[in-house]
Amino acid sequence: MLGTTLIEAIEEAFRLIITGDPEVFSIVGRSLSISGFATILACVWGIPIAVLIGLYSFRGKKFVRSIFQAFLGIPTVALGLVLYLLWSRSGPFGFLGLLYTPLGIAVGQSILVTPILVSFASSALGTVDSEIKDLAKTLGASRLQTNIVILRESFWEILLSITASFNRAFAELGVAMMIGGNIRYVTRVLTTSIALETAKGDIPFSIALGIILMTIVLSITLLLNYFRKE
Repeated sequence: MLGTTLIEAIEEAFRLIITGDPEVFSIVGRSLSISGFATILACVWGIPIAVLIGLYSFRGKKFVRSIFQAFLGIPTVALGLVLYLLWSRSGPFGFLGLLYTPLGIAVGQSILVTPILVSFASSALGTVDSEIKDLAKTLGASRLQTNIVILRESFWEILLSITASFNRAFAELGVAMMIGGNIRYVTRVLTTSIALETAKGDIPFSIALGIILMTIVLSITLLLNYFRKE
C-alpha cells in the first residue's frame, strides 16, 4: 500500500511538471534569479580576492587562504542566524531592510558561497604550469599580461568554481529560510518550499520540486564538464 501511494505521488509530481503548474514554476524562477544574482555578487568580490591570493605574494597570504578554507563548510543555519541578528530591526544593520526580501536571501547566499569561489579559484590560479608563466615572461609579457595568460589557462577551473558556488546557493536551505521567511510569492524558493510542503504532507508537490532541483543542479554540472572536455 505504501508503494502504491509513493507511485501515485511520483505520478502526480510529474503531472505538475509536465502541465507547467504555475506555482511550481514561479518558485523555480524565483530560485534561479535569487541564486543567480547571489553568484554574480560573489564573483564581484570573490574573483578579485582569488586573483590576489592565487597570483600575488603578500604577508599573511597563508592566513587569509586558511580563513576562506575554514568557512567552506559553514552551516547554513548558523550563517542564517548571524545574518538574522544583524539585519533584524533591533540589529545594527536593520536599517538596510534586507530581512524577508529576495535581495536579503541573495546577499546571504553570496556570503555563503564566497569561500567556495575564492578557495577553488585561487587554487586553480596557483596551480597553472610554471612553464606557461616563464614562457610569457620570456616573450616580454608584463606582469599584467602574464596574469591574463594565467587567467585564460584557468578559465574552465574558474568556471567550475563559479558553478559549484551557484549549486551551493541554489540547494541551500538555512539562509533562505531564516532570512527570507518562506513567504509565498515573495521569498519562497525550491528548498524552503520542499521543507514546507513535506511537513504539510503534500508529497507530490515536494517530489516535483525535488526533481526540478536535482535536474537543474546536475544538468549545469554535466554540461560544464561536457564543454570542458570538448
